[in-house]
Amino acid sequence: MSETTKSPSLLTSAAPGDYFALLKPRVMSLVIFTAFVGIVVAPGPVTNWPLALISLLAIAVGAGASGALNMWYDADIDAVMERTKNRPIPAGLVTRDGALGFGLALSAFSVVTLILAANYLAGALLAFTIFFYAVIYSMFLKRATPQNIVIGGAAGALPPVVGWAAVTGSAPLDAWILFAIIFLWTPPHFWALALYKAGDYEKVGIPMMPNVAGEKSTKNQIMIYAIVLAAIGLLPVLTGLGRWPYGLVAAVLGAKFVLDAHKLQKASSGEDTDRAAKRLFGFSILYLFLIFAALMFEHMAGLHA
Repeated sequence: MSETTKSPSLLTSAAPGDYFALLKPRVMSLVIFTAFVGIVVAPGPVTNWPLALISLLAIAVGAGASGALNMWYDADIDAVMERTKNRPIPAGLVTRDGALGFGLALSAFSVVTLILAANYLAGALLAFTIFFYAVIYSMFLKRATPQNIVIGGAAGALPPVVGWAAVTGSAPLDAWILFAIIFLWTPPHFWALALYKAGDYEKVGIPMMPNVAGEKSTKNQIMIYAIVLAAIGLLPVLTGLGRWPYGLVAAVLGAKFVLDAHKLQKASSGEDTDRAAKRLFGFSILYLFLIFAALMFEHMAGLHA
């Protein structure tokens, strides 16, 4: 039952935990981590850690604000999909207006805080990230094109650039290489999920790649992205952002990503496809965490001093 069909008596008073759930904490945790890596690997020592951590908090709040605005706009389809029907708005825990106001307030707070704690470039990048996810992706791309995840992935790829800009006031090539890794990781990650959740997306008319192009084409595209991602993951070694320990980790993880994508591509039955897609989806999260962690620990260990 969607919020629009719930009677007012069924809407309970929202608890703090309900508003926290609007922030998509799992997604926010990945944003916090990649932004922190951007802060750590940016050239030069961080001269003011309290302000850097405040900047990180602002980036996290901005990511959460994006999630709240996304849930506000997607409340109608969230109520239908199995994966999302228990979110705060369709569950009747938070009103749509409440989610909208919460998201807008957090958006303004996060951008202003980042400008004050860091600089205008970082604040502008964060504002663009929120706008891109909440407006360009959620309101337009998601329901209009199977390339929604490809183009919309730019929002999720920006946090390390924002973190880098927060401590340096600049966004050079190396920062955009971190962006490229996440940007290219996003389509195979979400298309793997879409393969075994295709029915969910079909119910609400979201044109995810498996529903539009078909299973075989989606698998082939996942394979292409996996190969390109594995190659781009090695770019930090060429620019000096990463050293050989990072390069070794990136090479092994990239090879495993390609292998899992190949197994998915060769899966024949629907059951085998679901199993292979779930395996790739799970590994993709580990891939992104480990490749960024390897780069971070290299810099923390002083290998770039």
